[in-house]
Amino acid sequence: MKLSIIIPVLNEAQRLPHALECLASVRERGVEVIIVDGGSEDETLAAAVRVGGRLVNSSRGRARQMNAGARIATGEILLFLHVDTALPENADLLIEAALCDRRRVWGRFDVHIQGRPWMLKVIAALMNWRSRVSEIATGDQAIFVARGAFGSVGGFPDQPLMEDIELCKRLRSLSPPACLRARAVTSGRRWESCGVWRTIILMWRLRWAYWRGVPASVLAQVYE
Repeated sequence: MKLSIIIPVLNEAQRLPHALECLASVRERGVEVIIVDGGSEDETLAAAVRVGGRLVNSSRGRARQMNAGARIATGEILLFLHVDTALPENADLLIEAALCDRRRVWGRFDVHIQGRPWMLKVIAALMNWRSRVSEIATGDQAIFVARGAFGSVGGFPDQPLMEDIELCKRLRSLSPPACLRARAVTSGRRWESCGVWRTIILMWRLRWAYWRGVPASVLAQVYE
C-alpha cells in the first residue's frame, strides 16, 4: 500500500529542511511527501524546492491545506504530519502492517513531547492513554487513514481549530483506530513558550467548550 505524507506549512523555512531530512529513509522506499504551503512570506518555498519536496499551494488554514494535499496524493494511505513532528523509524512499514487486514481504516502513533520540563513526559503519557480510551487522536500523533475512508467522511472539516478531533469522530463510525505504540516525537515549543500548566488549562478549556458546542471559529480566537 503506497503511503502519501502530507505536511501543511506556513512560514516554516527553518524547520522544514530538518522535517524532510527525517523522512529521507521512507522517501527512499517510495513514500510520497507533499508540502502544502498556506501563503508563506519567508523562505519556506525555497527550502521546499532545495530538498526536493513536492509542493502545492493552498488557501491558509491547516484543514484546507491538508485537504488540498489529499486531493493530489497518489497513495492508498494518507498520513498528516506536523512540520515539528518526526515519525518513528519504519513508520511506513508499521502503518502497512496495522491496516493490511482492512479491519481498521485509520490510526495514529503514540507521542513523545520533546522539551526540558519533566511534566512533558506525563502529558504525553496521558495523551496516549486518553487517545486509546476515547478513540480520538490529535494532529501531533500523526493521524493516518485509508484514502477511501478519508473521502467517505468528507476529509477534514473546513474549520480553523479542532479539525483533527472532528475527523477522528467521523472515522470512529467506520472502525476503531489502530493505536500504534511506536512514538512520534513532537516539539514541546508551545508548552515551553506559553508555560506547561497554562497550556494544559487552555487546551482543556477549549476541548470542553468544543464538546459543549462552541463554534471552532470562536475557539480559534481564544487559542490565538
